[in-house]
Amino acid sequence: MSTTTAVAPLTTQDAETLVTAARTAAEAAGVTVSVTVLDAGGHLLAFRRDDRAVLISGETSTRKAYTALQLNAPTADLVDAVQPGGPFHTLPTALDRPLLFIAGGIPVHRDGRLIGAIGVGGGAPEQDHGFARTAVRALA
Repeated sequence: MSTTTAVAPLTTQDAETLVTAARTAAEAAGVTVSVTVLDAGGHLLAFRRDDRAVLISGETSTRKAYTALQLNAPTADLVDAVQPGGPFHTLPTALDRPLLFIAGGIPVHRDGRLIGAIGVGGGAPEQDHGFARTAVRALA
């Protein structure tokens, strides 16, 4: 008989914590962002777009979260891989949804397992990455 240990999924309460932490970090830096949180299946758990944010920031945050989830890696770590000749150069055409390879998407893990992802868009890529990282730390 095999034993498996269940890992708690990303809940809506977790998603709200992630959104609040990212938004708070962004506001402290004077930046308006959109935040998207996906569960492990790529389903939208939470989304926030401030009316002051650039409209496309909502799509950007969603694509960042989706990319981080699909590749189980921070999007900031993938930039070099999509350059011509890189291992992921043709990957966006192989999936049913476009990916986005700029900083701001981070996978969310619990007990070593992937349970979702967060994407932040609206600031400079390095800022978005920092806001997402702050949010993931707040969940731990």
